[in-house]
Amino acid sequence: MRIRNRIREFRRVKAADLLPHPRNWRIHPQPQLDALRGILSEVGWADALLVRETPDGLQLIDGHARADVAPDAEVPVLVLDVTAAEAEKILATHDPLATMASANQTALDDLPDGISTQSEALREMLEGLRVDRWDIDEAEFPELPSGEKTTICTMSFSVTEDQKQTIIEALQRAKKEPFVDTGNSNANGNALARICDSYS
Repeated sequence: MRIRNRIREFRRVKAADLLPHPRNWRIHPQPQLDALRGILSEVGWADALLVRETPDGLQLIDGHARADVAPDAEVPVLVLDVTAAEAEKILATHDPLATMASANQTALDDLPDGISTQSEALREMLEGLRVDRWDIDEAEFPELPSGEKTTICTMSFSVTEDQKQTIIEALQRAKKEPFVDTGNSNANGNALARICDSYS
C-alpha cells in the first residue's frame, strides 16, 4: 500500500493567529485545560498542531485546546497539503482513532507511580487513569468542578476477559435499536444506559 506524505512543512507561528476550524466538534472542559496547562508548563511543546493553508490564513485541524491555552506562544505546527474535505475527514477521525486503542490496564495503573508533578489538575488527571478509582458498590458520581455544567461523565471498571466479551456482546445487542434523543452522542454509553434501565 502506497501512503502519501501530506505534511508540507513545519513552522512555528503565534497561536492567536491560527483560525479555528468552523466544524470543530471538540468541547474542552476546564479540568482538561488545566491539566494541559500543567503538562505544557512542566514539559513544554512535545507535539505539533495540525493546520492547513486557506485564503484567510492557517486553519486548525487539530490542536484547538493547545492554541486556546497559550494564545501568545509560538506553537509548532505541521502544515498539511490537504483539501477542505480531507481536513474534515481528519477532524472527524483524529481523536476517535486514538480512543480505539485498548489499554494494558495493569501498566496504565502503574504508570502514574513514576510521575511527579506540581500541577494539581495534572495530578488528578493521572489518578483518573487508574481503574481502581471507581468502585461500583461504593462510589458516587463525582461532583463536577464549579462552573462546569456538562452532563457527560466517564466511568472505568475492572473486568475479566470473559466479562469483557459478555459486555461487548451486550452492548452490540443494545445498540441494534435506534436511540431517542438522550443528549449523549456516544452509542456505547447509550447502550450501557439501556442495559442498566432493564435492571433498575
